[in-house]
Formats: sequence, C-alpha cells, structure tokens
Amino acid sequence: MKKKSHISKVIILVCLLFQSFVFSQIGIGTITPAASSILDVTSTTQGFLTPRMTTAQRNAISSPTNGLMVYDTDLHSFQYYDSSTAGWKKIYSDNEGRLKYKLIKSTDVLATVLASELAAGGGTKYLLDSATYYEINGTVYLDRSVELNNAYLVGLDSGEDKLIRASGDLFVGTTGGSIKILTLAALSGKVFDITGTGSIASGTQTQNLIVRDCIIANSSNVGKIENMALMFLSIVQFFNNTSGIIYKDISKILLSNAAWFGNNSGTYETFQGTFGLVEKLGGFSEVIGAKIGLDVSGNPVITGDAVMESVVYTGTLTTGKYVNGYTTGGYTGYNFDNKWNVRCPGIPTETDANATGEFSVNLTPGTGVTVTIDNSGTAAKILATTASTSLFRFSANNTGRLTYTGAKKRIIKFAGSLSFVAESAGKTGIYIYYIAKNGTIIGQSKVYGYTGSVTDTSPVPLSGSIEMNTNDYLEVYADYYSGSAGKIKVTSLTLTAF
Repeated sequence: MKKKSHISKVIILVCLLFQSFVFSQIGIGTITPAASSILDVTSTTQGFLTPRMTTAQRNAISSPTNGLMVYDTDLHSFQYYDSSTAGWKKIYSDNEGRLKYKLIKSTDVLATVLASELAAGGGTKYLLDSATYYEINGTVYLDRSVELNNAYLVGLDSGEDKLIRASGDLFVGTTGGSIKILTLAALSGKVFDITGTGSIASGTQTQNLIVRDCIIANSSNVGKIENMALMFLSIVQFFNNTSGIIYKDISKILLSNAAWFGNNSGTYETFQGTFGLVEKLGGFSEVIGAKIGLDVSGNPVITGDAVMESVVYTGTLTTGKYVNGYTTGGYTGYNFDNKWNVRCPGIPTETDANATGEFSVNLTPGTGVTVTIDNSGTAAKILATTASTSLFRFSANNTGRLTYTGAKKRIIKFAGSLSFVAESAGKTGIYIYYIAKNGTIIGQSKVYGYTGSVTDTSPVPLSGSIEMNTNDYLEVYADYYSGSAGKIKVTSLTLTAF
C-alpha cells in the first residue's frame, strides 16, 4: 500500500508539471499565477533582482538577445538591448534625475555635506565640483568662501533660499559659473571677488559668470568681477548694500533689468579697463543725495560697441550724479565717448544719430572775412574765425571746418546761410557758394549770389545732405562765376550739421 501511495504522488506531480508546461505559466511565491503572465513573482517582503554588472561587463555580453535587461552599476540605471540599433538603451523614468547633483539644506553641516569640496579647496574654501548642480534649500550660512568652478548654484525661491557669509567674501577665485534664484549677502565682505584667467587683449579669456533672478542685499560690498569672457546679469535686485560693484576687463557684458534701490550707498556700478561689448538694458537706478549711479570716469575703452537703453535714472541728487562721465573723449554736457549709444530717461541721449555741430561768424558790413576770388577756376575757402561750442560728436576749429566724430557712418544733413559784399567799388559780379566734404564739392549744395557794390549785401542759403564717415569734414567755399573778379567780404556765415 505504501508503494502505491508513493507512485500516486509521483503521478500527481508529473500531472501538475505537465499542466504548467501546457499553460506556459510559472508562479514564484504564488500557486495561482496571473493568467496573462508567463512568470508571476509575488512577494510583500522581497523584491525582484536583475543581474547587476558594470558597463564593461554589460558590453562584454556575447550576442545579447533583443530585450535583454540588466542593471548597470556604473550608470546607476536599468539597460536593455535593442537589436534594431544594435546597442544598449537606458530605461528612463518620469523622475529622471541629474547624475551630478547635491541638495544643501539649511540644517546641513557644511563640513559634512561639502566635505569633498572643502578638501578640493585646501580647507580654506569650498571649491565646487565642475558641472554639478547644487540646490540650495533655505538659508545657508557659509563659514568659508565659495569658488564656483563652473558649477550651478540654484534655489527655488530667491526670497527663501539664501547664501549668507557673515564674515569674509562670498564668491572668490578665478572661475565662473551660474547662480540663479538666490539671495546673496556678504555682511562684512564682498559678494564677488572673482578675477578670471587669460586676457582680453590676447582673446584668451575663458570664464563665464551668469547671475539671474537673484537678490543681492545687506552686503558691505557687492565687489568686483574682472577678466571674464562673458558676464551676464539679469533680473537682479540690489538692496541696502554699502558699496557697489566694479566690472573690469570683460569681453562681453550684458546687464539686463538690474534694479538699484535708493537705500544702496556709494557708487552703484563702475566700469574700468577694456570691454569688447557692453549692453545694459532696462531696470532702474534710484540715485539719492551724494550717491553715484554709474561711474565711467576712468574712461573705459570699448573695442566694439556699448549700448545702454531704457535704464531709468531717477532720484533727488545733492552732490551726487546719475552718471560720473568720461573725463576725456566725451563732449561738453554729455557723459560718454562716441562708442556708446545711450537712450535712457533721466540722462542725455547719446547716439551718432544725434550728432550735431555748428560754427558761425557775425560781423558788420565793411569788417567781414575777406575772401580773394579770381577767375582761375580755383575756389577759395571761407575761413570762419569763431568756432562754436554747440558740438556733439562733431568738432569745429577756427578755420571754418566741421568734423564728424561719430563712430558709425551716417547721412549728415547740413544747413546754413551767408551774407557778402564786394570789398571795393567796381568789383561786382556773380559768385558761386557751396559746401565741400574733405575738399570735394557737394554738387547739390551750389548756390549763386550777386553783389553790385560795397553796400549791396547779398544773402545766400546753404543746404543739403551727404554720407559721412568718422573724421570726414565739411567746409564752405566761394568761386567766381561772372563779372569783375576780386575780393569779397563775408559779413555773416552760419553752418549747422545734424
């Protein structure tokens, strides 16, 4: 009987195995695998573990089957083989994260969470890991300075996420990086003390600094940013800082919608050294009392172009200035040299399109400027002995010349008039007057005038337009047409270019 019982159990087991093969289902941890599955692994206390291997081991698999899956321990991701591309592909999730990422919370011990950065900085500063994304959560008090090293420092709310240095400088070193959506404060030091590598003269600058959507507040000194290939600052509030910022020797600088409130002190922004391209757009500078909004008195050199537009300069001044202008290379009553194009409320507009210049002579008949004219075919230049002070991107001299000093080629219009008489009796006739550019007649400016005696004063209008480049100049000439050639006297002459 025992032998029959044993045989019966074997038969039952074989039948069960035969049934599993028939239905092609296997259950592990369950005797009732799901009908739609070929393998049903069920557990509430354990997981399913795929083969784990390095990238090199995965790539060494011989003739992988389409759909083969492993976990890559180097890439920290599941990989599957795709025979259509003959390669391995990563299995992505909706919450795919960055590989180089650190979260820094207000409750963290910095010496622990930034231990590797502190070691990289020689124990004196935090040298961030290049290309790593550091997320700041809450108010983080720094016990040492930070060198960005081309990393990213980012918060979620600039009103809540803050980096504060109670003593000493906040950002130092020779490298740039990206700072976004944070409040920055150096209570007794500089927010920035960064000097990049290379030089603008040789074109070897490599570092870029980007500061966006930030608040810089309550700092002893906003600091200095020097020798960068690119400085990009956008939508930044400057609030209650004792000293402003110095920009020096930067190839390309873009300042967009910076807000300088009236509770800042000292000089807000200073440009020094050499710049390839400057663009300052939007925002405002509220300058009060003895403060200075923008200082270019060091005569910064612009090798390309400089544009400042739609920046509102406002506030009640005493001894301060909205702009502390160029000391050389500028124009009386204006702030910048001819490399700048400025259109901002509160300060004079300065562009080549606004260039203007004039000179004039105003004498009584009988005491005018003597011009000797013959019939040789050579015109005589009329020498104006009084130069004008009403000049912007033009210069004038005492020889009757207006020189265009704007940086860009443009069409210049000119207008004026003169009055003349014969110098002596019997020297009457018709004379030709015209404007010349660089000594060459501007044909459309020719006009004719007649004088019959030493008391017969004849007025002549002058007008026209001409294309001018930097340092092109305009002069007034007279020539003989008919009658008795000789000398005339110009009793009045005015020429305006605009």
